[in-house]
Amino acid sequence: MSSQLLEILNSVKTMSIVGMCKNAGKTTMLNWMLHHDRLQGTLGLTSIGRDGESTDVVTGTEKPGIFVREGTLIATARDMLRLGDVTAEILETTGIPTPLGEVVILRARSAGNVQLAGPSITTQLKEVSRLIDGALGRKSLGARAVAEGVVLCTGASYHMSMEKVVADTANIYRIMNLPKAETLPPEAEDGLEKCLKEHGEALAPGALTDSMVVPLLRSGVLRGGRLVVKDPSRVLLTPDTLDKLQTRQVRLETAEAARTLCVTINPVSAYGWKFDKDEFMARMREAVDVPVINVKEELA
Repeated sequence: MSSQLLEILNSVKTMSIVGMCKNAGKTTMLNWMLHHDRLQGTLGLTSIGRDGESTDVVTGTEKPGIFVREGTLIATARDMLRLGDVTAEILETTGIPTPLGEVVILRARSAGNVQLAGPSITTQLKEVSRLIDGALGRKSLGARAVAEGVVLCTGASYHMSMEKVVADTANIYRIMNLPKAETLPPEAEDGLEKCLKEHGEALAPGALTDSMVVPLLRSGVLRGGRLVVKDPSRVLLTPDTLDKLQTRQVRLETAEAARTLCVTINPVSAYGWKFDKDEFMARMREAVDVPVINVKEELA
């Protein structure tokens, strides 16, 4: 699995590590990437939350730290610099404010521990990605979405029911892998129903919810048409509604898309319970069609 995982990760230039919950294995996955000699290129890191602290500030549970090699590029809030022990060379200030100070781009001039606290808004995250690209001497990624690939992390900490963890992870996986729209339809500024009636397709201006879509399915407006959202995070539909769209032959697409590279599982909850690791692995492999990795055994 190690060589297969490396091949998958090396196939993209930018990636996001996304967790279904806290303690799903995101930092374990990140540290495996940081420490592996065969991962190509110079790494640039940031976070939309806070990562790298030894104790989770919300749950009080222990977390693995983030140890980077010399040369790693980091985008983090200025107040986080004093909490790490790398020798930092600040390359650029971004003007992006956070509660923990302005986000700065730095290069680690020594190996050591870091804490990450980056921007929380997608547009700001894209700007930070563009600046990191500039520091790496690449100009090609600025117009892309935040990431080309996604590592989806899930685990027992999400819920005590394995069935629910698998089902909800599979639904998120399904949404994250919606096809990318080749062309964009008219934006439904005056409402989805009107736009669909006039054009047979529509670009949803915001989130897509059951309360918006189900009435359109019942009225027959949504049958064989096309719905496009700006990115997968805007799709807040239940599995049942997604199935109904498929049955009515409605094409659901996204303007920005990133393929899921793999799914990682953590069978041990931070809250006192755990799943049978073999059953959890088998059921998750049945639910998704990308490699599934047990972070406790394969990446530890």
